[in-house]
Amino acid sequence: MFKILEKAQLNNTIYKMVVSAKRVAKNCLPGQFVIVRMDDDGERIPLTICDYDREAGTVTIVFQIVGAETKRMTALEEGDCFRDFVGPLGRPSELCEEDIESLRKKKILFVAGGVGTAPVYPQVKWLGEQGVAADVIVGAKTKDILIMEEEMKAVAGNLYITTDDGSYGRSGMVTKVIQDLVEEGKQYDVCIAIGPMIMMKFVCKLTKELNLPTVVSLNPIMVDGTGMCGACRVLVGGEVKFACVDGPEFDGHLVDFDNAMKRQQQYKTEEGRAMLRLEEGDTHHGGCGNCNE
Repeated sequence: MFKILEKAQLNNTIYKMVVSAKRVAKNCLPGQFVIVRMDDDGERIPLTICDYDREAGTVTIVFQIVGAETKRMTALEEGDCFRDFVGPLGRPSELCEEDIESLRKKKILFVAGGVGTAPVYPQVKWLGEQGVAADVIVGAKTKDILIMEEEMKAVAGNLYITTDDGSYGRSGMVTKVIQDLVEEGKQYDVCIAIGPMIMMKFVCKLTKELNLPTVVSLNPIMVDGTGMCGACRVLVGGEVKFACVDGPEFDGHLVDFDNAMKRQQQYKTEEGRAMLRLEEGDTHHGGCGNCNE
């Protein structure tokens, strides 16, 4: 059992929990995720790791209410336990695999949208610990739903807040801020974007025009987290990939976002899932990640 040590409500639909999970905390890296389950009858929910403390043996998760199970999770309080807390899963951020000295020479821009701020945070924090100060753009529809501003401010080189309605920070979409920064003379070697699929699509459209290499995290489309359900099947450079076992990070300029978003809508109904299984055949799921070995 995995005890919840802290719980906080970040806005009307987003919650943060600090969970005692020593083995996960000991081995995880930014970019990876866990699968949680409330009890024996609960659904498996994949959640990106927001933070971790190896000495304390804790892992922080942030989740948004998107269905019955995440709604049920909001009833858990400090002292309650998760039945399962499995991880770390997925591949760590590509940044963790780079030579540190080379990394310190790079200018890195992060773009976070909505709850995507949570998986951006550990990467920016990790970079700061390596002596790399990354710029971060955080976008939200309104000030009321903005999350983790103070935490991000503490680890980012420069933090740019923007709201769609102009109620806080800059006014407009995250793409406008990217364009503004470039026009102000900012130069970047790589952009990492995490947020809603539609946001990542338009960030990649812009950065491709700017010739700025861009990495996206497709954790928003994961359902099962093991490759078995086929929900996170995506085309990357024309090849079939699965966010949970092949990612969640991919070259954003190669991701077929239109195909992925269309699949997500179709996947929501039982008939849609049946049609996808029929149309995609053997490529519908990614098995355990070792099916082709």
